[in-house]
Amino acid sequence: MKARILLIEDNADNLELARYLLAAAGHEVLLATNGAQGLDVARAEQPDMIVSDLQMPVMDGYALIAALKCDPSCLGIPVIALTAFSMPGDEARVMQAGFDGYLSKPIEPEQFSAQIADLLSSNRRAAESPPAAA
Repeated sequence: MKARILLIEDNADNLELARYLLAAAGHEVLLATNGAQGLDVARAEQPDMIVSDLQMPVMDGYALIAALKCDPSCLGIPVIALTAFSMPGDEARVMQAGFDGYLSKPIEPEQFSAQIADLLSSNRRAAESPPAAA
């Protein structure tokens, strides 16, 4: 499943590795190096998915997700946290903040593309499912 993916990462090595892996999997990759720039790109380009670091200059991942969730034009875009935060409770905190998925660093090249494909697939299924009856 090919997609337009916005990658937001301030570390040049992580940015290049993730960009390479996403492009090698056939995805179109849009890039930003901080949350504010990523928010601008998300609004302008409406990607199929956003993969974002949490610790970034200008606007961190938590401020980014809050801004995205308040913007009607971005509400349907799944946002995946890509972070070095991997202590107990970190994933729950990320998901409670509004992220749609969680990937930990360091990036494992053998697994990264498959993880992204799984997240794309599960987020598309969720978007296509009718709301549950009350």
